[in-house]
Amino acid sequence: MKKPNLLYILCLFLFLGSCSVNQQTGSEVNEFANAAVVTANPIASQVGVDILRKGGNAVDAAIAVKFALAVVYPNAGNLGGGGFMVYRGKDGSVASLDFREKAPASASRDMYLDKEGNPITDLSLYGQLASGVPGSVAGMDEAFKKYGSLKWQELIQPAIELAEKGFKITEQQAGEFNRYKERFTRLNPKGAAIIKEQTWKAGDLFVQQDLAETLKRIAAQARDGFYKGKTADLIVEEMKSGNGIITHQDLADYQAIWRNPIVGTYKNYKVISMPPPSSGGVALMALLQSVEKYPLSKWGFQHDSTVRAMVEAERRVYADRATHLGDPDFYKVPVEFLNDAKFNQDRMAKVSLSKATPSDLIKAAKFPGYESEETTHYSIVDKDGNAVSLTTTINGSYGSCVWVAGAGFLLNNEMDDFSVKPGSPNMYGLLGGKANAIEPGKRMLSAMTPTIIEENGKLKMVVGTPGGSTIITSVFQTILNVLEFDMTAQESVSAARFHHQWRPDVIDVEAKAIDSLTRVSLTKDGYKLNKRGAIGRVENIVILPNGKKQTGADPRGDDKAAGY
Repeated sequence: MKKPNLLYILCLFLFLGSCSVNQQTGSEVNEFANAAVVTANPIASQVGVDILRKGGNAVDAAIAVKFALAVVYPNAGNLGGGGFMVYRGKDGSVASLDFREKAPASASRDMYLDKEGNPITDLSLYGQLASGVPGSVAGMDEAFKKYGSLKWQELIQPAIELAEKGFKITEQQAGEFNRYKERFTRLNPKGAAIIKEQTWKAGDLFVQQDLAETLKRIAAQARDGFYKGKTADLIVEEMKSGNGIITHQDLADYQAIWRNPIVGTYKNYKVISMPPPSSGGVALMALLQSVEKYPLSKWGFQHDSTVRAMVEAERRVYADRATHLGDPDFYKVPVEFLNDAKFNQDRMAKVSLSKATPSDLIKAAKFPGYESEETTHYSIVDKDGNAVSLTTTINGSYGSCVWVAGAGFLLNNEMDDFSVKPGSPNMYGLLGGKANAIEPGKRMLSAMTPTIIEENGKLKMVVGTPGGSTIITSVFQTILNVLEFDMTAQESVSAARFHHQWRPDVIDVEAKAIDSLTRVSLTKDGYKLNKRGAIGRVENIVILPNGKKQTGADPRGDDKAAGY
């Protein structure tokens, strides 16, 4: 790498005075001999551990945590959203479950455009019309049928009690409830448990009686307690009270789907991740393949060359994502082409790391023949070595901000994850085209990347994160932090992060990411840096050689690891 002009360094160094050398935080090491759970909320983590102590397996715990998060973490935990689960059994068997939301039957390609063909942004973000058909309850029902070992009702009871008796909210939650009060009030004229005249404070009890009754119906009737009967009636009534289009038939028709996971290798590690309609597994695998030949561990964590190699890989992979990824039930996704190691490495071999490649010059690879970031993730490993990596979302923070009146849960705003108009960015700045256009019954593209890593046939890591478009790169960095830079599970998630997604052509950087001198060097060679707040909230479990489960709970939120 060329040495930058010293005067230039000094000037830019002063300009970036607030950008200090990256420092690792959160060095605490938590290890559990038997089982571990890492979630975005301490109460939910404890619910998972309690289920494991009762003899439940990783999927049992995942189901209990999922419903608990719908109560204690309403900005992303949900009944009215969807998600993806990657599973690895103690015998090495793998599976992936798609319970992503779907477009209602009456959805249409141009439903969010005005007469001139321009996107009406708020229509796909707020209110009833922003919601896709929820998949969360069907997903948990499907997971239970295949892997559950305890009684279904036993897994939902903790969530019922939390909703009925209430729980004490954290300082961070109080701040969020207060900031969203005006929007909640405007979009919920019939009221909601979260709306009150007084200001919310840390330690206040949050009781959700309507949600408790909904959970009781699900406990008694499984998926039929949500997609049929009273809950379904309440959802359809909510649709009719606004501009929503979800019908009883849409709800009855919804099905979660088992899909073959993305499985590939990075050096001597096996990578198991989520296939389309998540772009996460395909993109993660392509990123790992792209940097595999570079001496990252020799260069070091966030070294100048390390950052350049990762950014140039991200630039190209996100261009491919915008063109080629969508719902495989509607569009032929070229997975094998995009995850061909030779293709990705040959492409990177032509890249110069001495100068930034402008994103305007990067086009998606030509295939022969034709994303708030308020999601939440949790990782679980049980005493037998079964593992679950599950990411779930209602898209933006608090989704569409519409509570189903009488049912007490939030609806998603996942319709914004479709390409509302080809070439127009969604709420995360992600572009898309025909592969992700709106069609009735179609699942919208996602960046969720629940991932499991093996080493020499044994479980090594269980990892994932929320973060919209930054999900893929956050998982990518966390994996490299452990495999290349020898970080503990906690260090790997605490480490400062950066992100590039092709367009806009900037590197988003957390305050402590990339030291000042490296920022100077990158800027000199054409890289544009954009300082921003927290990127992702990663939950990681690393299995040590002695079998202990080492945990990493992201310090960017109220995240907590628990185990025994």
